[in-house]
Amino acid sequence: MKKINLKGLDLVAYTETLSNGLDVIFVPFEKKSNYFISYATRFGSEITNFIPSGDKKAHKVPDGIAHFLEHKMFEQESGEDPFAYFSKSGTGANASTSYDNTQYICYGTKNFEDNLRYLLQYVNAPYYTDENVEKEKGIIAEELKMYADLPDVQLETRLRENIYHVHPRRIDIGGSVDEIYKITKEDLYLCYNNFYSPNNMFVLVVGNFPMEEAMSIIHQELDSKENLGKAEVPIVKEKKSVCKKEDSFVGNIQVPKIGVGLKIAISDLGQYDDLELDLYLTMFTTMLFGSSSIFREHARSEKLLNNFYSNWDNTEEYKTFLILSSTNHPESLIEAIKEEFSKHELDEAMFNRMKKVWIANEVKMADYIDSTVNNIFDDMIRYHKVIPNKVDMIRKMNIKSLEKIVSKIDFNNLSVVIMKAQEEVL
Repeated sequence: MKKINLKGLDLVAYTETLSNGLDVIFVPFEKKSNYFISYATRFGSEITNFIPSGDKKAHKVPDGIAHFLEHKMFEQESGEDPFAYFSKSGTGANASTSYDNTQYICYGTKNFEDNLRYLLQYVNAPYYTDENVEKEKGIIAEELKMYADLPDVQLETRLRENIYHVHPRRIDIGGSVDEIYKITKEDLYLCYNNFYSPNNMFVLVVGNFPMEEAMSIIHQELDSKENLGKAEVPIVKEKKSVCKKEDSFVGNIQVPKIGVGLKIAISDLGQYDDLELDLYLTMFTTMLFGSSSIFREHARSEKLLNNFYSNWDNTEEYKTFLILSSTNHPESLIEAIKEEFSKHELDEAMFNRMKKVWIANEVKMADYIDSTVNNIFDDMIRYHKVIPNKVDMIRKMNIKSLEKIVSKIDFNNLSVVIMKAQEEVL
């Protein structure tokens, strides 16, 4: 295995790519007692239109199929429930689907070799029948209805619909009830065979575990797994403008909520490495809206917000900054956010201070298995590799480059959504 020193973090990663293209990443923590295993594919809800391997025509599958497929992996032909298998040894297990990935995990302190082997085996054993697919539709439909009633889900869904014109990120990860009922076992096998292929997957193991035994198990279970091909996924051509600038609706809430989305075309920002661009944009929005920012201090003192969540959303051609908040003064908070975007003051002293805080946080998080898992997993999904020098890259960031990037952003390309409380419209 290739040894990679994660500079400035006192961590070492070991990587190997199997002959079939599957990536393996180990990060040992000898002083910990637990381990975490993730078996992941770069197949998420945003992939619904693709050209299957060996085909020439695009194939459209129903929205929500990645999430549906994740559910069906837990139904094995043997009848054994993977959750029950892991729980026998006190091992935690779960799975999740995002816009750009699906992962299957287990974590614990015991039975490492057995759990690793079983995780790889059940994810490599799809079992779809007309009967079990039909049965799952009702289960997932109820799940979708339950989540659709959650105010935060309603707000983010509406905001995404108003930001994106046609990109699948405007659609809920689980899809819709109507779409779910269109899914067939043939659709599931088509997606599995094209995206659960070794050259589109990786295994990440972090914690205290025997590396030689782990690598031996991975070779035994996955060396023979063939690539059935890799589908071609066309880039979805999205307009630069937001789909809808302003919107409002009534929700079953007592305190109003707001959503703000800033949509940025990557092509407008110049020639930058994707990771470098992400670092600068994250630094920029942290300076503007982070927990220690002047904006947050002002908003708290003026009682403009009750909570505040922000995140970057990345597609092939766009980077979108999302803000979600609950507030008793939605119009005032929106104006404060717009004003902060408009003036976007960049103070060099604050910039340098934020760099030091960021580096300190990176070093601190490297002491924890879950933080290390999240960081490396995100890098493998976003950049397809372990980043060995992220701390150095942060340290070398400079205010001039940030100013250059920020100067090319159209801060008027905003979408704003207000979710009103019911009593407001009585």
